[in-house]
Amino acid sequence: MDKNCVIKTEHLQKEYRLGVIGTGTLRNDLQSWIAKKRGKEDPNRRIGSKEYTEGERFLALDDVNIEIYRGERVGIIGANGAGKSTLLKLLSRITSPTEGNIAYRGRIASMLEVGTGFHPELTGRENVYLNGAILGMTRAEVDKKIDDIIEFSECAQFIDTPVKRYSSGMFVKLAFAVASHLDAEIMIMDEVLAVGDMKFQRKCISKMRELAVDHNRTVLYVSHNMGTIQDLCNRCIVLDHGKKVYDGDVDEAIKLYMGGDNDEFFSYEYADDTHKNPVKRHDLNLKNVKYIGRTTNMFYDKEPLSLELGWENLEDIPSLSLRIEVQDARRIPITSYIIEDFYSGKKGETHSEQFTIDVSKIAGGRYFTRYVFYNRKSEAVAYEDIEDSAGLVFRRQMSEFHKRRWNRTWGSIRLGEILLKKE
Repeated sequence: MDKNCVIKTEHLQKEYRLGVIGTGTLRNDLQSWIAKKRGKEDPNRRIGSKEYTEGERFLALDDVNIEIYRGERVGIIGANGAGKSTLLKLLSRITSPTEGNIAYRGRIASMLEVGTGFHPELTGRENVYLNGAILGMTRAEVDKKIDDIIEFSECAQFIDTPVKRYSSGMFVKLAFAVASHLDAEIMIMDEVLAVGDMKFQRKCISKMRELAVDHNRTVLYVSHNMGTIQDLCNRCIVLDHGKKVYDGDVDEAIKLYMGGDNDEFFSYEYADDTHKNPVKRHDLNLKNVKYIGRTTNMFYDKEPLSLELGWENLEDIPSLSLRIEVQDARRIPITSYIIEDFYSGKKGETHSEQFTIDVSKIAGGRYFTRYVFYNRKSEAVAYEDIEDSAGLVFRRQMSEFHKRRWNRTWGSIRLGEILLKKE
């Protein structure tokens, strides 16, 4: 193993036998076993639960090979059931692999769920020492860091209270403070920061980045929040049905996770330009959205983006307005285009309208459009949203006018160069 490699897995596999779970008591286990031998229904099986056949198995991880190096901040993303938490449990040595090998270099501090490693009857202070002992630290080593841990956790007022009385947010604050301050070379985090408030999340992200950059620690971070993945990580692994499908650039990983990457024309949630779930509430039924005169969804440099929307009036519409939103790969709006009072029509009429928007300031990448119709019945009432709709996907390709390739962490809007004022 390379001297800078801290975790290496080879052909890692984790298999579970479905339905093979103890009932909790020897008596019930014997009842279930006897019923199965006699070909009768299990008396302890929950009503409505599936009855698995003998030998039915599930591969939570399938031939996963990764190498994690010292100082890396690695994000692990994927849909629910992809194998993310199983991988972290194997790396944290909570469970053993069915097949394959894992090699480590250094101590591991892991937070796989709120309050991991905490004893509910002990106080916060006592649990700090307990976690330190689990990581192999002496009492003297923990003594040196205890004040910094308590200060970072923001739980000083309750540090001598049993943690069973802590809220989930307080659990996370103290647990993260312990994991980040004790001398472990590898930190493993599994979505636990989602419980904390936004201010503390930013504080944790900054702390993990500091540990990786300044102290050469390694961070493995699982989250469904693509914003924190993009903010923290410099490498990303995508899992799908137990397999590693991508390992590399964070932006590319997020694009893959958010639905693939295809330079050919395609309509998001559309088939032949017909919306599968039409916008239909009380005024309007949006029936189709398409690009005008295009066979691809790639737009270059200052090329405008022209759309055609078609709808049917379900009621009389005295005044219709539209907001076209542009969202990035994380489905966060980056800008909007608004046109007000551009249409009126009678019930039963169909209409199509063409729109052109300027996307020349948007950085290269993959984006989504979204449409929000709104109107008002008369001047005396406020505007009312009719409905919103997921739209088309488009890609921006820009010529490079900077010496360096545009980094998406700089932002999605790409302005011009700075002009120097000369004397």
